[in-house]
Amino acid sequence: MVSRSYTNFLDAASGDLLNFPQTPRTLPRVMTVPGIISDGDGNGSNDEDSDIFSSKCREKKIIVANFLPLLAQKDLNTGRWCFSFDEDSLLLQMKDGFSSETDVVYVGSLKVDVDTSEQEEVAERLLAEFNCVPTFLPPDLQKKFYHGFCKQYLWPLFHYMLPMSPEHCNRFDRFLWQAYVSANKIFADKVMEVINPEEDYVWIHDYHLMILPTFLRKRFYRVKLGFFLHSPFPSSEIYRTLPVRDDILKALLNADLVGFHTFDYARHFLSCCSRMLGLDYESKRGHIGLEYFGRTVYVKILPVGIHMGQLESALNLPSTSIKVKEIQEQFKGKKIILGVDDMDIFKGLSLKLLAMEHLLQHYEELRGELVLVQIVNPARSTGKDVQEAKRETYAITERINANFGFPGYEPVVLIDHPVPFYEKTAYYALAECCIVNAVRDGMNLMPYNYIVCRQGTPKIDEALGITSGSSRTSTLVVSEFVGCSPSLSGAIRVNPWDIDAVADALNIAITMPGLEKQLRHEKHYRYVSSHDVAYWARSFMQDLERACKDHYSKRCWSIGFGLSFRIVALSPHFRKLSLDHIVKAYKRANRRAIFLDYDGTVVPQSSIVKTPSPEVISILNDLCNDPKNTVFIVSGRGKNSLSDWFAQCQNLGIAAEHGYFIRWSQSSNWESSPLLMDFDWKRIADPVMQLYTEATDGSYIETKESALVWHHQDADPDFGSCQAMELLDHLENVLANEPVEVKRGHHIVEVKPQVYMLSFCSSFTLLMLLWSRGPGLIVA
Repeated sequence: MVSRSYTNFLDAASGDLLNFPQTPRTLPRVMTVPGIISDGDGNGSNDEDSDIFSSKCREKKIIVANFLPLLAQKDLNTGRWCFSFDEDSLLLQMKDGFSSETDVVYVGSLKVDVDTSEQEEVAERLLAEFNCVPTFLPPDLQKKFYHGFCKQYLWPLFHYMLPMSPEHCNRFDRFLWQAYVSANKIFADKVMEVINPEEDYVWIHDYHLMILPTFLRKRFYRVKLGFFLHSPFPSSEIYRTLPVRDDILKALLNADLVGFHTFDYARHFLSCCSRMLGLDYESKRGHIGLEYFGRTVYVKILPVGIHMGQLESALNLPSTSIKVKEIQEQFKGKKIILGVDDMDIFKGLSLKLLAMEHLLQHYEELRGELVLVQIVNPARSTGKDVQEAKRETYAITERINANFGFPGYEPVVLIDHPVPFYEKTAYYALAECCIVNAVRDGMNLMPYNYIVCRQGTPKIDEALGITSGSSRTSTLVVSEFVGCSPSLSGAIRVNPWDIDAVADALNIAITMPGLEKQLRHEKHYRYVSSHDVAYWARSFMQDLERACKDHYSKRCWSIGFGLSFRIVALSPHFRKLSLDHIVKAYKRANRRAIFLDYDGTVVPQSSIVKTPSPEVISILNDLCNDPKNTVFIVSGRGKNSLSDWFAQCQNLGIAAEHGYFIRWSQSSNWESSPLLMDFDWKRIADPVMQLYTEATDGSYIETKESALVWHHQDADPDFGSCQAMELLDHLENVLANEPVEVKRGHHIVEVKPQVYMLSFCSSFTLLMLLWSRGPGLIVA
């Protein structure tokens, strides 16, 4: 049985693949006198290892994805492997967005199995001829990683399909998760073989490699790291069901830039970071940023584009012109609606067919004139769900053709075999309307291909019999749950589950006036042609460069074990304290002032039990019994609570309510500001806070003698934050003429007197009083 603890689990995964060294001690929260500060980045920042690389190396872009952009085939006669670039691969096409002087190195797996005895030779050849670094995952690991965890668990979950029943999709399996972690570690090792961390940029693609950033950040603190998710990112209500949700979120936050196709996907990611990790985000000069342990992790929203040159080249092929004429002859006198989809449960094939059936039932005049050509790409995964989708697709197709077809007319033409790209472009060029009816899809580029093909080229125009320079038209029916939908503002957007609405949308698209079709087409073509794949790659890389520009202006330390590893980035002026120097200074000093915060220092911030433990009381008494020490607890909590909790500490000083009340020892009386204060404002503020407390589940009011504090850390993060902003505005209005200030802090809204900070017994005043008595050591 695999242990659920991080450390045991990571030790168990693939032997020593994940053998992380012990994490350095937590950073001290103590400031001290000059002369005892260490200058290092704490336990040796491992970026020093980068000295082994030559500074003269050319800058590289390292593209990491599950599969390399290669086609591979073994010659059965000679036994020699034949490799070539896959021109349809997005990873290859995105090179157009980089400078011609940039080296692009690909890291990923081949889509074929290579025998262990051949792997070294193949790896050397791929690196030399194609700048590709193969990962060569063991077959069993590849099966568990890709077909197991990725395709049977992550893919359905990210498409909003919960594993309610084992019959439909797999439930979480910790052994498959272990395989996912191990595979990501192998990818990391391969990246480390080719990276120059001071110069190179690493761009990781898709959900297969979501924890790879943690492995790379652990090895190189200042690695320039981007990640782009090509699938949807689910809402927090779906994502929170993932047992390893925190591990994946923290891994993504080890990147410098995280990219998504749409704002919805980015919003869901940010919501998960807020709800599960307690992180806040804000827009900085148009860029969304998350503050994470001193680092700013930026979020990029930009849908991927297509390769214009590839499409135009395909349109100009003689085979495309020949196919166009064949299709024209086959469907002479008929209007074509085109669909091109994978055989996948999320593509909405059956819903699309049902909408076509509904259309023919209610618009009899379209029978014999309208044809739905549905090209079905091979399924990318196996399983019962794919087989069920295929059976349903065929059954509905047969029913439609039986009910509405007649000799010489089939309403639905199902093409369920691999179709060459030139043939698809021919169908795109002839289709009157194109429909994407997926119930959930990350980014479907089929509408972009359709728009470009409808724009045409001189050669395809000649085959179509169209005058060069004439106006072009196209109509799109697009599901609102598809990533390309927001960028296609001229498309008819539909809810794929509403079959009647989809049928009506198809009718509108077919019967739309020519001028409107032209205007919609021109609007789409302007966007698609200017936001191609090169634009997408260039824009992402520019934002990644901007996100990394401050890497060497901060000092970095590592904290956390295993997949909870993260970097703390601090000001270049920050220096980590040396424990040896603190001890020596402590022993030398004749007078020592020690200030301790309460929540988060004396007791854990997250602890429900707020009383100090017997061990803490014992340590405080040991410190207080030393006549050279003056020890104070400085807290925002009330004096009564602090008095009760530290009743056993006779010589402990307490500064309650942030120094508004002070007591030097248990035998001393409580002192407060001698200024006369009017607390009538409480009668105004308290009812307002009560109103928001009743309306915000999980919030409460802390009543102090000098202040009122509204807490919302236990409320819903989004609603609590929204209510806090409203409460702040409300209190500022009703208390505008009162001698108070209203402040918003971390999960709080506080009202306190304006003279509060001027109180002689503030912790700052206390510090100065002690210091004026002569030199000594102050520890806070």
